[in-house]
Amino acid sequence: MTIHWVGTGLSAIPGLRRLIGDGRPVTVWNRTVDKAREAVGDLTDDIRAYTPEALAGVLQKGDVVVSMLPADQHVRLAELCIDHGANFVSSSYIAPEMAALDRRARDAGVALVNEVGLDPGIDHLMAHDLVADYRQVAQPGDVVSFTSYCGGIPRYPNPFRYKFSWSPLGVLRALRSPSRSIREGAERDVDRPWNAIEPYDAPLPTPERFEVYPNRDSTHFVDQYGFDRDWALRDFVRGTIRLKGWAEAWADVFAEVESLTGPEGEVRLREMADEFWTRYAYDPGEPDRVVLFVRLRAERDGATVYDREWVLDAHGSRNGTAMAQLVSHPVALAVEAVQRGDFPPGVHAAPDDPELVGTWLTEVSGIANHMAKINHLTREQPVIAPESR
Repeated sequence: MTIHWVGTGLSAIPGLRRLIGDGRPVTVWNRTVDKAREAVGDLTDDIRAYTPEALAGVLQKGDVVVSMLPADQHVRLAELCIDHGANFVSSSYIAPEMAALDRRARDAGVALVNEVGLDPGIDHLMAHDLVADYRQVAQPGDVVSFTSYCGGIPRYPNPFRYKFSWSPLGVLRALRSPSRSIREGAERDVDRPWNAIEPYDAPLPTPERFEVYPNRDSTHFVDQYGFDRDWALRDFVRGTIRLKGWAEAWADVFAEVESLTGPEGEVRLREMADEFWTRYAYDPGEPDRVVLFVRLRAERDGATVYDREWVLDAHGSRNGTAMAQLVSHPVALAVEAVQRGDFPPGVHAAPDDPELVGTWLTEVSGIANHMAKINHLTREQPVIAPESR
């Protein structure tokens, strides 16, 4: 059961090193072998130049392929896995083309596991935990509100209120994407993120105000998180979090992005990405920061009967950036779970099994500087991880 880890980019290394360091059989694949050697060459010599054809030539039944490549390459690798009876793991969202492989994966007896990074991934675990917890007191007709906000932000704020831990092109493209969420019991469609920015007061050890906005189609996750149809859904939002002042600092960026159209617009977008990478990338060794807040609140007859929130705050360290650790360690956990047979054949997102959720969140707490599940009704704040490391 060889693990074939494909891609050694910025978000891949801590989880990869974990698997190799644990003595698991890992073959590392990367288009540029020298870059992979720089990242993990002190731990392994099993590093190879990646092409789909080269991987196909050695893939065996029962192996696990981890794709840390761009999302548009996942389906091709997943199909390769199905053809060879191998399993597949990625941190990316389940695209429609990936979901369509479910029957083939079941017939082949392989698991295609996705959405096991940070967002999506850790946020899913927290959501499943809150829903399972709330079910103990839930009643039909309860008015339920759910929010989940995640983001990578500078550990030491700059005037731009942001720094890039990977290519800015994806961030700029996301600014042109519409979103759908539920607010005050109705679907809310937003064409551009900057049209829906609002403040968010986070209950960290020291309260802190951020800016948040919805992204993608949040409504897709209502069923995935197991919300009952007899709960009255007031709010359901999955979104991105930024430092306070981000909207003002990025006003000119928003205006230019909005004006770009056609092939010329894409060229300009790439130019902007290159400029931002030069000006606002993290310096070597500079710590980043990741914050994640997942909250579930329920009312009955006008009174709040449930209100709990997962809070995570992590900073980069000698073990890697916070972003890389929180993306790749859950991926490693998913690989270990696949090897144990915890996922049945088919297409899957992050687990909702209470035992796996609890185990994975405990592992995540080892990365966080502060992680707690807060009961807003009683103000209890059981801290899952120490406030500093």
